[in-house]
Amino acid sequence: MTFGAWVLALPVRAYRMLLSPYVGHNCRYTPTCSAYALQALERHGALKGGWLMLRRLGRCHPWGGFGVDDVPD
Repeated sequence: MTFGAWVLALPVRAYRMLLSPYVGHNCRYTPTCSAYALQALERHGALKGGWLMLRRLGRCHPWGGFGVDDVPD
């Protein structure tokens, strides 16, 4: 993982450790949005991975889609 991707992953990891246990599993997609973000950053780096992460978060709302949404290659 590049340094930029590592920096972008810090808030995601903090969310998973500190807030996610209290919020519960409410993501409409599989994998969850936080797991998707970490996978996207790992595979694609900070720029493209960050963009994929933001697009996914933008789609995750009550009127959005649902189901399996894997990180593209």
